Amino acid sequence: MADIYHVVEENLPTIRIIVSISIFLFFLEVIDVFIYLSRIVNFFHTMPKYFLLSLLLLLGYSNVATAQYGFSHEIGAIAGPVWFQSDYGERHDFSTNSGNMGYGIGIIHYLNFSYKAECNCYTPETYFNDHFKLRSELSYNKTNLQHFGQWTESSSTWSQQLKAMRGSTAVTNIGMQLEYFPLSIREFTAQNGALAPFVSLGAQFSFYDPTSYSVMGDGELGQDPTITPVKYFDAFDRQGGTTWSVVTSVGTRYKLTELSDLMVDLRMQYYFSNWVDGLSPNPTLYPENKANDWLVWFNFGYIYYLQ
Repeated sequence: MADIYHVVEENLPTIRIIVSISIFLFFLEVIDVFIYLSRIVNFFHTMPKYFLLSLLLLLGYSNVATAQYGFSHEIGAIAGPVWFQSDYGERHDFSTNSGNMGYGIGIIHYLNFSYKAECNCYTPETYFNDHFKLRSELSYNKTNLQHFGQWTESSSTWSQQLKAMRGSTAVTNIGMQLEYFPLSIREFTAQNGALAPFVSLGAQFSFYDPTSYSVMGDGELGQDPTITPVKYFDAFDRQGGTTWSVVTSVGTRYKLTELSDLMVDLRMQYYFSNWVDGLSPNPTLYPENKANDWLVWFNFGYIYYLQ
C-alpha cells in the first residue's frame, strides 16, 4: 500500500489532469444537449467549448510546469477596447478605425524564471532569468462591423447597400508570448511603485465566428442583388473557422503590492486569414481588400503572484 501511495503521490499532477479532462468531456456532452434544448445559440456557440477546453489545457500546463520545473507562477486578467481592421470600411480612414471598435477580455498566466516555487528562493542569476517571462493566454474578443468612409456617403444604390451592411466577429484565442523586460525583474519585484516596461512576441491559435446581414432587407448578403453591392457577391463565409496569428505588444507593469502588479499593454495581432470577419472579396479584382485581418487591442490588467 505504501508503494501504491508513493506512486500516486508522485504522479498526482498528471492524474489530476486526466481526471479533469474526463469530467470536462462529460460536461461537453451535457452542454450539447442543453444547447439543443435551450436554443441559446449565441451564448454557447461563440465562446464555450473552445474557451473552456483551452482554459483546462492552460491549467494542466501550469500543474505540469510546477511539478516538473519548479518555476513560480503569476495569474491575471486583462480587458480593454479592440479596434478590428478588416474588409469592412475604408483602409486608413479614421472613422472606420474608430467605428469598428469592440472589446476583449482574457485570462493570463506567467512563468517567472527568476524565482523558484519549490524553495521560495531566487533562481541562479542569469540574464535570461532576470529579463524574460513566458506568458500563456486565453482571450476572447468581439467586434461589430460596419462600412464607413466616403463610399457610404452618396445617395447611389451601391453606396446605400454598402452603408446597410452589418457584420460581427467573435474570436477566441489561445497562445503564448515571450516577454522581454529591459530592466531587472528582481529589482522590480523588490520595490513597490516601480515600473517594468516590456515588449513581447508570440503566436496564438484562434477560433472565429463571424456573422453578417443587411438592414435594407431580409435577403442573404452575398446572394440577394437588392441588398448586396456587386463587389461582395460570393464574398461571405459565415461558417467560422480557425487560423494562426502572430502577436506583438509593448507595455509596462506597475508594482502595486508585494504580490500584485497592474499592467497596460498595447497589442497588434495579425491573423493568417482574410476570413476572420467573414468577408473577403476577390483579391484579384479588388486588390484594396487583399490584406489579411488584424486588430489593435489596448488592455488593462491585474496580475497576482501565486508563489
